[in-house]
Amino acid sequence: MEEMSKPSKFVPYAKMSKKARRALDKKKRGDWGLCLPVSRCEENRRAYRRHEKHRSRNWEE
Repeated sequence: MEEMSKPSKFVPYAKMSKKARRALDKKKRGDWGLCLPVSRCEENRRAYRRHEKHRSRNWEE
């Protein structure tokens, strides 16, 4: 006969091991799915962008 697994006892979050807390937090955490969490905004066209101005300059000459 198969052994019946005992139901796990309730352990308060504060008393859980770090590993168990991390597993529980990971389980609760949502998934972004196809949406990227990076906020995207349009660049200011009138803003000064130094890196574009000096990109073509060759410093080894």
